[in-house]
Amino acid sequence: MKRVMWLIPAILGFVFCVTTAQAQEVPAWEVAGGYSYLRVNLKSPSYALNGGFGSLTENVNSWFGGRIEVGAFTGTESHTNVSAQTITYGPVFSTHRYQKITPFAELQLGVIHGSAGYLGISRDAFRFAMSPAVGVDLRINDRAAVRLQGGYLLTHFLGLRQDNLEGSIGLVLRFGRK
Repeated sequence: MKRVMWLIPAILGFVFCVTTAQAQEVPAWEVAGGYSYLRVNLKSPSYALNGGFGSLTENVNSWFGGRIEVGAFTGTESHTNVSAQTITYGPVFSTHRYQKITPFAELQLGVIHGSAGYLGISRDAFRFAMSPAVGVDLRINDRAAVRLQGGYLLTHFLGLRQDNLEGSIGLVLRFGRK
């Protein structure tokens, strides 16, 4: 994990240093959805789940907004089908200074639901989840963009802390103007 952590400041530094001719307009609302990969419990036992995400963002101004995000993941761990679902909400900080890209950072708080077998739990359970993330929206046109996002997902099952990594790619649709 330490090898990957240097990438986040490097990417953000590059994104914020890029200059363009004009800023893009700020959409009032953004709806996004797509594919998501979850690397569960970076400690042992570690395994991968695949799934999807959906989010709704309201931009309050050109740099601050609120985002609700849901995710659903499935996979196999020790020959058992497992699933997890997340629902989180929190602030998102972005910059609309660039014409082709919109970098952002967010801190989401909420819950995770794990099925029986998820991280060895014996029955379904809901637990607290925290998910800081960074990403970038790559502009297709005024109404659409491609979202690339990476984040850390903190969970607590069986009285133990789990460090998880999540990566997502999806489509963003933008509505209204600020």
